[in-house]
Amino acid sequence: MSKLQQVQEWTAQQHADFAYISDPRTIQYLTGFYSDPIERVLALIVFPDQEPFMFAPALEVEAIKETGFTYPVYGYLDHENPWKMIATNALSRVNQPKSIALEKGQLAVDRLENLQTVFPTAKFDLDITDFINSLRVIKTPDEIEKLRIAGKWADFAFEKGFAAVKAGRTEQQVVAELQYALMKEGIMQMSFDTLVQAGAHAAEPHGATNATKFKENELVLFDLGTVWDGYISDASRTVALGKPTDKQLDIYNVCLEAQLTAQDAAKPGITAAELDQVARDIIDKAGYGEYFIHRLGHGMGMSEHEFPSIMAGNDMVLKPGMCFSIEPGIYIPGVAGVRIEDCVAITETGCEPFTHTSKDLTYVG
Repeated sequence: MSKLQQVQEWTAQQHADFAYISDPRTIQYLTGFYSDPIERVLALIVFPDQEPFMFAPALEVEAIKETGFTYPVYGYLDHENPWKMIATNALSRVNQPKSIALEKGQLAVDRLENLQTVFPTAKFDLDITDFINSLRVIKTPDEIEKLRIAGKWADFAFEKGFAAVKAGRTEQQVVAELQYALMKEGIMQMSFDTLVQAGAHAAEPHGATNATKFKENELVLFDLGTVWDGYISDASRTVALGKPTDKQLDIYNVCLEAQLTAQDAAKPGITAAELDQVARDIIDKAGYGEYFIHRLGHGMGMSEHEFPSIMAGNDMVLKPGMCFSIEPGIYIPGVAGVRIEDCVAITETGCEPFTHTSKDLTYVG
């Protein structure tokens, strides 16, 4: 049974007249087509007992057909009302719908209001998000192979990025160099904005790469990923330029121990919360607990942040085929920021990382 057929089966079981799918990544997962419509409307309408259809800006229609999507595709021009056109095509298949399922965490309020206007007889009380997550959380062998290839290119990016770090150069220059090296190899898309942070700047976990210059005797944090056939990699390494202080080395070694221990513990049967605690206990014991300020990891696949979260309070039991990051971090303002991350796939007996760049402290420059 295809993924799209499983969504049809779910709508039937939930007695929904149809599901309105609007997350571009969900649409990609179910159909193979991806586009960010920005302010325009892109939707996949799935019925329990009739063929689905795609609704898209007119400029996307041919691209959708080229992906092999075999069902109807309806396009609209910018001056046309997309909501009335969606309703016209949906109501030709089901008269006066009473229940429409949505991805509630994805849909903006104004879009819900437009749907309520064109489907006045319907309730929008069903959320399909959990079901979509349950499909995406276990990766197929084909998906895992794509993640492996994306991981290989992340390792390549680390190699080029480490070689580019020199005192006096900027974070931005290093990002430009490593991404140019990838582009020359045909890798045109990063999973997210590449992050390179020098010294104390790395103590901002979500700080952006900027014009900060590298200085001798500090740590440098890299966080990057590439896209391969719609699937992403995501990995972090922290390297040394010159000779770090004893404090910086201690931070690094504690973070490394936490990452390696958690990665070794990742296997079927452990819960997400228990795995988070494995790493957190090591960092807490070393006295840095207050500086580990995020979850241990997040799911990944087509998106860099997917279900599930590897964090306290999540009692989901890990199963083979689940893929997620293991990325403890220690961020001390004014001193250093260290994060070490691999994304892994749970196997029958443990886990397999997608990236293999050494996690021993690498000296650059």
